[in-house]
Amino acid sequence: MRVPFTDLKSHHAPIKEELSRAFREVIESGEFAGGPFVEKFEADFANYCGTKYAVGVGTGTDALWLTMAAMGIGPGDEVITVPMSFIATAEAISFTGAKPVFVDIDPKTYTMDPEMLGKAISRKTRAIVPVHLFGQSADMDPIIRFAKEHGLKVIEDAAQSHGAEYGGRKVGSIGHAGCFSFYPGKNLGAIGEAGMVVTDDEELAGRINLLKDHGQPRKYHHSVIGWNSRMDAIQGAALSIKLRYLDNGNQIRQNIAMRYDQSLAVLDDLIVPLRGDKRTHVFHVYAIQIRNRSRLTTTFNKNGIGYGMHYPVPIHLQPAYRFLGHQRGAFPVSEQCAETFVSLPIYPELDSTQVDIVVGAVNQASETCLTAR
Repeated sequence: MRVPFTDLKSHHAPIKEELSRAFREVIESGEFAGGPFVEKFEADFANYCGTKYAVGVGTGTDALWLTMAAMGIGPGDEVITVPMSFIATAEAISFTGAKPVFVDIDPKTYTMDPEMLGKAISRKTRAIVPVHLFGQSADMDPIIRFAKEHGLKVIEDAAQSHGAEYGGRKVGSIGHAGCFSFYPGKNLGAIGEAGMVVTDDEELAGRINLLKDHGQPRKYHHSVIGWNSRMDAIQGAALSIKLRYLDNGNQIRQNIAMRYDQSLAVLDDLIVPLRGDKRTHVFHVYAIQIRNRSRLTTTFNKNGIGYGMHYPVPIHLQPAYRFLGHQRGAFPVSEQCAETFVSLPIYPELDSTQVDIVVGAVNQASETCLTAR
């Protein structure tokens, strides 16, 4: 039996009729860009996150970029984030004209290490972008304290953590704004591309709404230079439906993660994910660290098991960011993780037999590693 890394066909099969009805409603309405279907999802998602406002945009990358632009971040400014993330986190900073400044991650939770913030701040720093990596919140209390002490904005990159909590609060609702991606493979995924910003700041929400729609408060009247980042009505309609299933899907992911934990934690050549204090992990990704990654990936390939590597080259070592001047060794925890992470299949449609197959393959590769030592 093959085990895909993810299976969107199986994911959508149970709600296919609901989605089809919603799509017909969109077509019959003639409202395709923004409009009532997007507005409904914005209201639903703000309520889910516990924020006053939600602004639907075209992608998660746009959500980050437009939020920073709406805050006035631009050339000459610096924004602190982490190098262990998808490159969109840094790209959004760069597209405002600001400079990304990296701090390393905590070796246990793989999220921003708050102890490193003091070394990264300068008189040019305007904001901090903690990344809630793999479905787990960064340690937000010390990050928020540091930001308040230095007058900085906190923009949560929540692209991988729909429904995760920190101290009983949904991610996205803790900083000044939270930015989500609804890329199809996310815990809450669209039928294409979409993103969202959530916030309690009415002025910020209004400015993002302005910027995402060509800077026009009303049609053909442009008060600022904006951009085209409206959410499609089809995506709003689909996401309103899929939001109803998010918590159940997250619970199934957590149950699968627990099975992986119980089966794999006894192996001495790998590390299973750790849940940080005050945090609920929704396991968008279940990433293990393993000493000999190539042995495991070879075993997976032989057995038809899908896997991921998140992320094999940290952002500071990417050719695109060579201009920042970082050398190997600059952020050792991120670099070690990049060399040892393997992401196992984890999604609500993964059945018990498939989980057993994955566990068996990891054990097989682990035994090979142990024999080799």
